[in-house]
Amino acid sequence: MDQKNFIVAIVLSVLIIVGWQHFFQPTKPPVPPPQTTSQSATPGTPQVPAGQSTAPGAPGAPAAEAAPPQILSRKEALVGSPRVTFDTPELIGSIALKGGRIDDVRLVKYRETIDPKSDPVPVLSPVGGERPYYAEFGWSTSDPAIKLPGPDTLWTADSPTLAPGKPVRLTWDNGQGLIFALEIAIDDYFMFDVKQSVENKSDKPVTLFPWSLVVRYGLPKAEGIYILHEGPYGVFNGSLKEFGYSDFKDNKQQKFQTTGGWLGITDKYWMTTLVPEQQSQVTASIKQTGTQTDPKYQIDYTSPGMTIAPGATSTSISRLFAGAKIVRVIDEYEKKYGIEKFDLTIDWGWFWFFTKPLFWLLEWLYAQIGNFGLAILALTVLVKAVFFPLANKSYAAMSKMKALQPEMEKLKARYGEDRQRMNQEMMQLYRREKVNPAAGCLPIVVQIPVFFALYKVLYTTIEMRHQPFFGWIKDLSAPDPLTILTGFGLLHWDVPPFLHFFNIGIWPLIMGVTMYLQQKLNPAPADPVQARVFQFLPILFTFMMGSFAAGLVIYWAWSNTLSIAQQYTIMRRHGAPIGKKAKPAVAVLPATPAPADGGGGGGGKKGGKGTSKKG
Repeated sequence: MDQKNFIVAIVLSVLIIVGWQHFFQPTKPPVPPPQTTSQSATPGTPQVPAGQSTAPGAPGAPAAEAAPPQILSRKEALVGSPRVTFDTPELIGSIALKGGRIDDVRLVKYRETIDPKSDPVPVLSPVGGERPYYAEFGWSTSDPAIKLPGPDTLWTADSPTLAPGKPVRLTWDNGQGLIFALEIAIDDYFMFDVKQSVENKSDKPVTLFPWSLVVRYGLPKAEGIYILHEGPYGVFNGSLKEFGYSDFKDNKQQKFQTTGGWLGITDKYWMTTLVPEQQSQVTASIKQTGTQTDPKYQIDYTSPGMTIAPGATSTSISRLFAGAKIVRVIDEYEKKYGIEKFDLTIDWGWFWFFTKPLFWLLEWLYAQIGNFGLAILALTVLVKAVFFPLANKSYAAMSKMKALQPEMEKLKARYGEDRQRMNQEMMQLYRREKVNPAAGCLPIVVQIPVFFALYKVLYTTIEMRHQPFFGWIKDLSAPDPLTILTGFGLLHWDVPPFLHFFNIGIWPLIMGVTMYLQQKLNPAPADPVQARVFQFLPILFTFMMGSFAAGLVIYWAWSNTLSIAQQYTIMRRHGAPIGKKAKPAVAVLPATPAPADGGGGGGGKKGGKGTSKKG
């Protein structure tokens, strides 16, 4: 692989992708000021004034209540209400009968740390504890005389426990002839089905608007990396919309009228998502309430109003996903319930057509091998094998360019400073000898989407979390723990944040060495400044990768090692000089097309610098 072309291509690709997302990405519509009409999801969809539902005058879901001044432990907060408990293969937790909230959800198979005795990861947490996070279901009405269940309502349960196949029914009588019920079911994974029903025993019809909401207290700690979305998002009328928490600063909000879809709040590995009936038009809302120092983020939707005649019962169905973003589980839910674009709850990125197949291949390899780290190595070998014919073609073109080096020297000596004539003669030489100077770039251009797709797979999917490799790597999703400033594990102290950039581990060092060795296979650029820059790149990349997940660094180091072997083999086969045997690239004129392999790997030296890309 040509080191120069590779690095230039990667840097340019990153700049293009970041620049495009920054200036042209349409997924974040402008946030309107409070108390104004907000944007609808798609052109042509009617706009909905703030505070209205799908019918004029229909109120939406209530805002989050203020948090208690005293923060309790989770255990103390849970005893503040009688509860219905559940314990499934994937989830443990409880439902508060006070308020009818699903506010205690923890993941059985995912722990806070790699210690199997550490606490289960909490997805939802009760009010009163640290950072409450809960789901709630209720009704609104434009008739203030109707008593509705609220956050202090004490529901009655027909069973003390909830289990897959055994739903629990919560009921409350408002004393005015209306019997409210929440029938909650849970499956073997992370989906709650909630049936909201109202039985009208009064002598007059009533109109109610069912709503569902999720409230999260406080600004959560996020990864803060651009390639991963964390925060509110949803699919509205078939279009994915992603928002940052800062989009709702100063209590701003967004409202959408949508048919089907979903809306939620996502972290890197977990999410809480509301799913309305896919054939129903609902009014969805995303907003912030509270103060700047104590914000509360809320997603909700209000279903169309239902008029309940005397003696009749009306029911509305909604779903709540609260759990881990496991790919196969997400895909199964999408098919089972017909949830539009539910797979986009996982951030597959721009190159999803590469990312998803790579993920499935990686998961299959893991199932065969039994070690996620070895599966990464095997996947890298397969990717390299697929692109080997392209690399071989690239270095064959490079060898042809090297064969033309004496002729290129003669043209330079003959035409000297006559750049235009020099360029014309060079192009004629390429055509006569049937040499494509740009052939060395083709493998790099094709591999860039695959590189980013594989990076996305390893970074965003939960399957690598807490997976061990060998030796000191106990968690492939965390940085290498044996670092320079801790004496590679001999010193135990908290490294200050301002030193984290310099606190690199063993695997980043190995990656840097492989990058240096790969660079040594290529001739030094003719320009001394450029040569020094390229010598510095392995050091820069070593420090940059120091804080990356160990799985990514191992992948990169292994990929470099395979590239070294591949490049060495192909160059030997075609007789190209290697390392010190390769002469520095000769500067040619700016308008000259780039020679094969851009002056790297000992081939195409004459055009390595003075190409149409570089003057």
